[in-house]
Amino acid sequence: MIILDYIKHYRCTLCETAYPPPVDFYTCPTCGEQGILDIEYDYDALRSIVDRAYFARETERSMWRYYPLMSVKDKNTRSLAVGWTPLYPTNRLHASIGIESLYIKDEGANPTGSLKDRASAVAVLKAIETGNTTVAASSTGNAASSLAGNAARLGLKSVIFVPKRAPKGKLAQLLAYGARVISVEGDYKAAFTLSKAAIDHYGWYNRNAAINPHMVEGKKTVAYEIAEQLGFTLPDWVVVSVGDGCTIAGLYKGFYDLKALGITGRIPKILGVQSEGCAPFIEAARKNCGLEESNEDTIADSIAVGIPRNPVKALNAVRYSRGAWVTVSDEAILKAITTLGSQEGVFAEPAAAASLAGAEAALKQGIIDKADTAVLINTGNGLKDTQSVQDYLKGPVRLKPDLDALIDYIDHEEA
Repeated sequence: MIILDYIKHYRCTLCETAYPPPVDFYTCPTCGEQGILDIEYDYDALRSIVDRAYFARETERSMWRYYPLMSVKDKNTRSLAVGWTPLYPTNRLHASIGIESLYIKDEGANPTGSLKDRASAVAVLKAIETGNTTVAASSTGNAASSLAGNAARLGLKSVIFVPKRAPKGKLAQLLAYGARVISVEGDYKAAFTLSKAAIDHYGWYNRNAAINPHMVEGKKTVAYEIAEQLGFTLPDWVVVSVGDGCTIAGLYKGFYDLKALGITGRIPKILGVQSEGCAPFIEAARKNCGLEESNEDTIADSIAVGIPRNPVKALNAVRYSRGAWVTVSDEAILKAITTLGSQEGVFAEPAAAASLAGAEAALKQGIIDKADTAVLINTGNGLKDTQSVQDYLKGPVRLKPDLDALIDYIDHEEA
């Protein structure tokens, strides 16, 4: 079974020109870099392969259980075990924030600690398909570390371009995975621009999420898992933080696939969350106009993208799902980190905790109703960026190694 036979077109999100497969370009030849492509499938043919019975039979417990709905020639059993991450029903958090039914999809449980593994696992397979031995990307951190780890697993080289603010935890991952790391003097825009020039010059495989249409095809598997883990009874809302727009685009695409196949009857509303210090999507939605460059002034480095590269798909994900956009402050993000950790035992990096902060904001604004069911996506593990939260957290108490001193301290604290 060659799954690529079920791809009908690569359609430009701007001019809507459809290109039959195979294609040897990343973006629309007419529209250039802004002409992001969307992969369209023959759902009529796929229905004979993928139905609810398929999921009942499938024993694979990784993202490759969804291989028939992905744009790779073949799954690779030697790759990292990406996906099939936990979906936790909350024990206390739902009552704390005032929503009756709440779940946490913990993408921090992926091999390199973030949802970006879903795209990178696809990237390395596509690189192998095309005969490339080196993959490259620009990233604020998570896409970089996930690419480096997944590339190392399958014996590929990786070249990573990061802005100078990239957290030390993510840089440590990159170096441990053996990546060639280029720390660019500048912001994400500068890192992206240099990576594009280098990729064009050297002919490396391009993992940049918004440019490469196959990355959405990896990220969309998180939606399949949410649906399947809930017994195909979909939530009212799925909440996710947004940077370049590829993750929220993938989320919508996954739910769209399931509806088009007749496996589910609707698409959940999607709440896109951005930081107040970097909110180009919110401004574009509010003004009903194109995206304008934004500042990148937020502790949530993973969503600090002043010029998102996947604007059409991201805006459509919220619009077509009848969802909404909200912004949150860095203070709210920091508070959400401690709330997730102390109430549910889930450690989220700042960008990931923005989903909880966004859900709370949406509840206060009347966007989400307390009777709704919602899924928060924890996009990345908190160990990736501990520096941002350390100043906010109360440090450990220092005591002499003396039981009486400990008793005095505990009794005083509990008084």
